[in-house]
This record gives sequence, structure tokens and C-alpha cells, in this order.
Amino acid sequence: MTDICSLSLTQVASELQARKIGVAETVNACLERIDTCEPQIGALITIARDEARSLAAKMDAQKPDPQRPLWGVPVIVKDALSTKNLRTTAASLILDNFVPFYDAHVVHKLREAGAIILAKANMDEFAMGSSTENSAFRKTRNPWNLEHVPGGSSGGSAAAVTAGECFAALGSDTGGSIRQPAAFCGCAGLKPTYGRVSRYGLFAFASSLDQVGPIARTVEDIALMLNVIGGHDPRDSTSAMEPMEDYAANLAAKSGDRPLAGTRIGLPSAFISNGLATEVRDVIVRAADLARDLGAEIIDITLPDPNIASATYYIVAMAEASSNLARYDGVRYGRRAPDIDTLDELYLQSRSQGFGNEVKRRIMLGSYVLSSGYYDAYFKKAAQTRRLIQMKYFEALGQCDLLLMPVAPVTAWKLGENEQDPLKTYLMDAYTLPVNLAGLPGLSIPAGMGAESSMPVGIQLVGKPFAESAILRCGHILEKALPPLGIPTGIRDIISGH
Repeated sequence: MTDICSLSLTQVASELQARKIGVAETVNACLERIDTCEPQIGALITIARDEARSLAAKMDAQKPDPQRPLWGVPVIVKDALSTKNLRTTAASLILDNFVPFYDAHVVHKLREAGAIILAKANMDEFAMGSSTENSAFRKTRNPWNLEHVPGGSSGGSAAAVTAGECFAALGSDTGGSIRQPAAFCGCAGLKPTYGRVSRYGLFAFASSLDQVGPIARTVEDIALMLNVIGGHDPRDSTSAMEPMEDYAANLAAKSGDRPLAGTRIGLPSAFISNGLATEVRDVIVRAADLARDLGAEIIDITLPDPNIASATYYIVAMAEASSNLARYDGVRYGRRAPDIDTLDELYLQSRSQGFGNEVKRRIMLGSYVLSSGYYDAYFKKAAQTRRLIQMKYFEALGQCDLLLMPVAPVTAWKLGENEQDPLKTYLMDAYTLPVNLAGLPGLSIPAGMGAESSMPVGIQLVGKPFAESAILRCGHILEKALPPLGIPTGIRDIISGH
């Protein structure tokens, strides 16, 4: 008998359409996996058991709808996305009991496509972090090794997919928060071009950088999810009018043993030779050699020092965060401190009690760089540098079709290892941040296991604006040629009772 939870999104959607498995059967299989794994993984904040089972029963009483590509498929949504009548917290105490009255645009699109929202995924509070250790509710653990982080801020989404608790999940990516946890957990993750997917209903961290995207087990699944959630939304002023493609259909590869023939891939040799752990470098080099064997032309390119991008990103992101989070004041919605006598005290106590340390740190730094006397020295200069970084990436992509880059300099670190050194954690995002600064699409796929850590290593494919088809097609071809990672050791131990 097939283990339903081991199927890919594409496979389970096909099985449901053919009525080879039932919707209730599929939902119950995921809920059973959640019950087994969650006490140790901690990937979820809120589980919609009754709602999911009720909807599954109704769908089983109907015929499958071929016009709804995710009909009956259980998915999970990052808790930074608004879900109507389902608790949404952004992993923060300031929104502990908040229940929205509307769906985010991408959640609405999932429901239209027939998906069942099974749960809300844990995350770093307001998406501020790279390890999912900054949640107000729990720390999420990596399904490959429970002593390690899953990455962040969409760590709950990536861990849930890898653990088999769902077939796909939505995350958000401000500086790598989809691609890095996908790499750490051994699954695929896409940050679309800025504007490709609506941000309506996403709790803002840094509005000019945030982008919603899918996490799933295969590139084919990612393409199917992008088909569903992408497109223009008039409620989002940054939503692009660029026409959508059928990303899943565009995955078809050329026949023969050189399916990447004619593809020019830029490889930033300076990134590979400096700053990477040896086990990560080895996997990146092998992936580049494989792409060459499959027919691609590998071109050496020069990109700006990633440390410059890190400094630029953290000024821009913290400034925007301080502005966006000003709305959580204890007056309109969210946590309100009790026994307050003055308005100033209401603001102070509500925010002090509601926000965690990392969020407070970023609000204070953001307020500082926006303050009178420092705006020109910090924020204005960072905005100018951001434009230069974008131009350099556009120039590099003028020489090739896409870029092949590291996702992170190391594999997933141990829980608590970097909690007391936030600067070290910030630098771990050096290879993903420039993609957000430039507004480009980036795809992370698993490329192998670290020889020393025995943890997954991901590679990142970066494309031209709105060229998601190119990176998805290349990622799909490489994924088929790369050795599969197998069953996560941590999940195998949990299921076997070890």
C-alpha cells in the first residue's frame, strides 16, 4: 500500500483526480503524520483539524474537478499570511489571539484551486530570523537531525513539507527566507520575481523586499504551485501586470543526454572559492560539473561582494520593518497591555510585552537609520548601493541565461549555536540577500549531502526578471540527474519509534 505522505504534490493531485485515493483519506494521513511528528519537530502553530476534515468529507461527496489543479490536496501556509477565521499570529505574542476576517490573495487562490488549508506554519517572529528560533511559541527542528535548525524564517513551512505533514507549503522570502530553509531541509523553494505573486494579506516585514513563494518536494510541484498563486492582483500596488505562463508545462526538457545544450549558466567563482564550508563548496562544484555534462556552458562571472549586499540589506530591511511594525500599537488590533493609565504607557507596555528581542532589535536599528541626521548617512546611501547591486546583477545576467550560486555558506547549524551572536546569523544570508535587493527570481533545489555534517546542501538558480520558467526548467533537469537525498533520518527515527 502506498504511503500517501510520501507522494509528491503532483502525484497526490493526480491520484485524487483519478479517485484512486480519497480526500478524507489524504487529510487523515497528513493529520496522523502531524500527530506523530509535531511533538518533536514543532513545525506548526495552529492546526485546522475540524475544518479540514469537514471540507474533505464534502469533497469526497462530490466529483473531482479537473479545473481545480489542487483539488483535495492538503497544504500548509506560513503564519505570516492572513487566513479567514483561522488564527494568524506571525509567531508573535502581539498577535497571539488574532483571527482575520479575510484571506490573503494567495490563500484565496489556493482555496479556488481546491487546496485544503491544513495548518499554519511556525516561523521567526514577523519573518525576522534565519533559524525559526525567534518564534514566540516554539523552536522548530530540522527533520534530518532534530538537534539542528530548519533555517528560517519559513522554517516551519520547509520542515512540514520534508516531514510529510503536507504536500506543499507557502512561505515568504525577504532575504532568503524560502530558499535557505528549503536548502537546509532538503526540499525545493522558489522566491518569485518581485511582483509576480501578490503580497495582499502578507504581514509586512520589509515591503520592497518581501515576496510570497512555494516550498515543495520537487521542482515540478513548485511549478504547479506557481501556476496557482501567481498573477496580477489589483489590491497589491506592487503586483506586476506581466502575463503568466504555464510553468508546469514549460518544464518539458529536450530529449537526449544533453538537455541543457544551449543554456549559458553564470558561475561566480569568487563566491565558490571564498567563504564557503568545504562540504558546501564540493556540492556546488559537483552541481556545476553536472550542468556542464548535461550540455550547459558554464561562464565565469563577477558579482558584487556579498558582504556589501548584507550591509545594504540590513539597513533597508530594518528601516522598512520599523515603519511597518509601527501599526502594532495596542489600539486598533493585537495585544493590548492591561491596567494602563496613559496613552504613552499603552504604546510602551503593549509593544514591550508583545514583541520579542529580535524584533525589538530591528525596530530600534531601523528607527535609528531613519532618524534626522542619520537618514542620509545610512538609509539614503543603502538605497543608492541597492540600485548599484541590482545593475551589477542585471549586467551579469546579460552574459548568461541564469546564475548558479550557493544558498548558504554552511549547512544547518545546531539549535542555540548562533542565538547569542545575531551578526553571525545575519552574515549567513549573504548569498540570498542580493536576489531580493535586485527583485530577481531565485530557486533553491537540494544538490547533495554535506560530507561532514550529513545535512542537506542546496544550490540556488537565479534568473532574469519574470524568467521563472528558465530557472524552473534548469532546476527540473538538474533535479532529475542529481542523486535523491532519501528519507530524512530524523523523521525515519520518529516514525520507527527510536
